[in-house]
Amino acid sequence: MFEKVLIANRGEIAVRVVRALEELGIASVAVYSELDRDAPHVHRAGEAYNLGEGPASENYLSIEKILDAAARSGAQAIHPGYGFLAENARFAQACEDAGVVFIGPPASAIEAMGSKTRARELMKAAGVPIVPGTTEAVASVEEALEIANAEIGFPLAVKAAGGGGGKGFRVALAEEQLQDAFEGASREGEKFFSDATVYLERYLPDPRHVEVQILADRHGNVVHLGERDCSIQRRHQKLIEESPAPEWIVSPEMRAHIGAIGVEAARAVAYVGAGTIEGLLADGEYFFLEMNTRVQVEHCVTEMTTGVDIVKEGIRAAAGEELSISQDDVVLRGHAIECRVNAEDASKNFAPAPGKIGSYSEPTGPGVRVDSGVRAGSEVSPMYDPMVAKLIVWDVDREQATARMLRALAEYEIEGLKTLIPFHKALLATEQWARGETCRDLLEDRNWLKTLAFEKPAPEAAASADGDGTATVEQTYTVEVSGKRFDVRVLGPPFAGGSVNGAAPAGLPPAPRRAGARSARGGGAATATGSDTLLSPLQGNVWKVLVKLGDTVEEGQLVCIIEAMKMENEITAHKSGTIADLPIAEGEPIQAGAPIATITSAA
Repeated sequence: MFEKVLIANRGEIAVRVVRALEELGIASVAVYSELDRDAPHVHRAGEAYNLGEGPASENYLSIEKILDAAARSGAQAIHPGYGFLAENARFAQACEDAGVVFIGPPASAIEAMGSKTRARELMKAAGVPIVPGTTEAVASVEEALEIANAEIGFPLAVKAAGGGGGKGFRVALAEEQLQDAFEGASREGEKFFSDATVYLERYLPDPRHVEVQILADRHGNVVHLGERDCSIQRRHQKLIEESPAPEWIVSPEMRAHIGAIGVEAARAVAYVGAGTIEGLLADGEYFFLEMNTRVQVEHCVTEMTTGVDIVKEGIRAAAGEELSISQDDVVLRGHAIECRVNAEDASKNFAPAPGKIGSYSEPTGPGVRVDSGVRAGSEVSPMYDPMVAKLIVWDVDREQATARMLRALAEYEIEGLKTLIPFHKALLATEQWARGETCRDLLEDRNWLKTLAFEKPAPEAAASADGDGTATVEQTYTVEVSGKRFDVRVLGPPFAGGSVNGAAPAGLPPAPRRAGARSARGGGAATATGSDTLLSPLQGNVWKVLVKLGDTVEEGQLVCIIEAMKMENEITAHKSGTIADLPIAEGEPIQAGAPIATITSAA
């Protein structure tokens, strides 16, 4: 077994891996960007190494910097978590070349399954049913149209060959939407996976998204741990997952069928570690969708119903040990549900809502688990994924697990940050959820979404007064030791006359700005007002502008696309009229509340 492992990730999955390492008696090493200097995963790990400033491409996605940190720390293995470099075959190979064990499948398996077209080709050859479509990349919109008309038809899904996690997935309901879908999928593929190639699939309008968890070791043992139903999605990204699927959706016979597909798929590429076969269930037929060659975000619900620690099994397998379980040992007990607590505003069509957390308290009690990477005072940055935490519950059946989840959601206290907690409370109380539907009608109902209001604003920081009337304030200072930061809190009267050049008293660093203080960088809230002005609902970067000055637009027409927190957000016109002002440009940052366009009504 390894003595020390580096975690090449951040947030809740980094904390989750640290916990698994602690239980295995393995020392942990964290890496972090400058933005994450004070993050919980940095404090939790035994050692921490700074990867520098800038976007993820310059730190968490830098193979060279991560391998350098592994060498400096003496780590024998690297756990990639999910996202970032987790499904990067070049990284897996680079680890092997550097003499560091990659905790995951071999590079050859990642390469085979990382390309969705190659994976479809392999599965088709193995007799596994795949969604009708192409097994080779499509070079142009013209070629896509020709294939659609001759073979697949509409509606049509255009998907990035290297995609996953809902990225690089666009739908053309009709021929006139094909160009936008093709370009959008290609653009996201290039941005998130450095691969702009796309392929085509028949779009199944309302299938169930059912996946099966597999584990494999280096000795030829492969098992599956049953299925997860991940049908509650927006923009093809999961929001709620459950294990097992509702019993009226997946029968024991279907479970055995998709489990066998998962095991055979893993064997076909000599898989090692934890992985997931994703599929679509429609009209009693199960189609292979893709394989995720990593631990899944939603692995927790499977852990709750099987009692198997998937992360620890993956670490053991990478170290050369055999799986601790056989297929006969796998028994599903009870029901588990996971809600992704993202920093998003469901009332604004799930717009990303980065910001600072005020007070923070996680739910507890029987059958409740929270995997999080934040604490009070944490900043949820627009630079990264919007996930704050995962709330998981278990109970004896689906109905009681739902009741437990609603209780836990009511206990969850997150002040100052807009999250999906109001959405989860509302959806889990619906008849659609009780009936086990995909709830697509609700997720696409803007009027219903608008009712899901933000619940808990952060209270303004205020000084208290002691009995003698003297003002008392709490100030927090930070000290850094061996690459890790620690908070020092001082309670007392404010320093008379402030400080010299903003400095704290001798020996202490400057105190941070209080919650709610406005940064002087990057502008501020929009100063434009009035019904003619279309304001940005979120902070991000202008990815694409679809109109120009002087254009006539209709209400609901697409004006621009803003990229924030690894998602593209379509901004539409709030009224009909003429574009009289357009103060945005592609590639430029934009603040929440800043003007996007002025639309004047026709005279």
